[in-house]
Amino acid sequence: MAKTIAEINEKIKKGQAVVVTAEEIIEIVAKKGVAAAAKEVDVVTTGTFGPMCSSGAYFNFGHTKPKIKAGGGTASLNGVPAYTGWAAVDLYLGATALPADDPRNKIHPGEFAYGGGHVIEELLAGKDVRLQIEAYGTDCYPRKHLDSWISLKDLNEAVLFNTRNAYQNYNVAVNLSGKTIYTYLGTLKPNLGNANYCSAGQLSPLLNDPFLKTIGIGTRIWLGGGVGYVAWQGTQFNPHAPRLDNGVPKRPAQTLAVIGDLKGMSPKWIKGVSFVGYGPTLNVGIGVPIPLLNEEIAKHVAVRDEDIQCAVVDYSEAYPQGKPDVLGEVNYAQLKSGEIEVKGKKVPTSGISSYKNARIIAEELKEQIKKGDFLLTEKVADLPTGADSPKFKPLNERPTKEGN
Repeated sequence: MAKTIAEINEKIKKGQAVVVTAEEIIEIVAKKGVAAAAKEVDVVTTGTFGPMCSSGAYFNFGHTKPKIKAGGGTASLNGVPAYTGWAAVDLYLGATALPADDPRNKIHPGEFAYGGGHVIEELLAGKDVRLQIEAYGTDCYPRKHLDSWISLKDLNEAVLFNTRNAYQNYNVAVNLSGKTIYTYLGTLKPNLGNANYCSAGQLSPLLNDPFLKTIGIGTRIWLGGGVGYVAWQGTQFNPHAPRLDNGVPKRPAQTLAVIGDLKGMSPKWIKGVSFVGYGPTLNVGIGVPIPLLNEEIAKHVAVRDEDIQCAVVDYSEAYPQGKPDVLGEVNYAQLKSGEIEVKGKKVPTSGISSYKNARIIAEELKEQIKKGDFLLTEKVADLPTGADSPKFKPLNERPTKEGN
């Protein structure tokens, strides 16, 4: 018999809900079958923790005396530029933003890059951050300069707003060239010296609900150690990627835009990082509860690493040139074994997302639900997954008009 989220929430409130992680449900389904698992288990928790470049936070820092209009001017936090084109005292800080004159940000191999993700982490850690603004001044906002220190507790609002997180599957990156290259998937050694991947595999949220039957706008999630929500489909959202018979896409597919109160989060789960030769980004922790409403959902959450395939792509030539070349396909069990075979060569593998932390996130979310501290939400709208949904496509480059 199918369940409803309202029924599951009542069980959560009474302390009667059966909650397991996406790892644990695999064994339950193997031993008892899909039908029994769907009847017995109410919620399956998922988790992922890794670099998610399309992330950032917006802030309202409050009016000064006399008042200043940051909008149209320039602003920085610890020297990292923030976007000012909103209003008088609202700013957006992107995770990959870089100071122009910081000597650490010469993006060369071997040098560390300090950026927006690090500033966000420092605010979460309770540190003071230097806020500098240069404005043009108006009759109602006459102040032109601001140089002050702020902390998270000083801000009226501090909201994490990430436009593309929790990618549903992704590439495995290798390097066919004769020199080391530096990418957002880490350092790649020459001549197939290593292979890097970035997914929690069988714990990853969108791989456990491949058709987004339970995930949509308004879904409450575990975000950065606090509470967040799915706000929209993420950018580059592509439900049309080729899929296996189990529904799991074999290529980068769907993504989530997420939002949550930064003040309720932790620097353990929102962490600035830097990739040599590439630049800064933000490690984000996300956990999504999946209610087992029926047998179809129970079947999907039992997905195993060996049931999830992804593409091996050359990041020295094919990826930067936008070529669709795929060197082969591997599954996550092979990737996690520490070695795959590419073009007849044994290649060592490394995951740049943390499976250990993904497991911790799924466990923490599980315990919160069992204690009644985290209720599920009904999605208020589906994300676009049908035939008429948008398809991610590359830029259609056209020559500029003469004189422009």
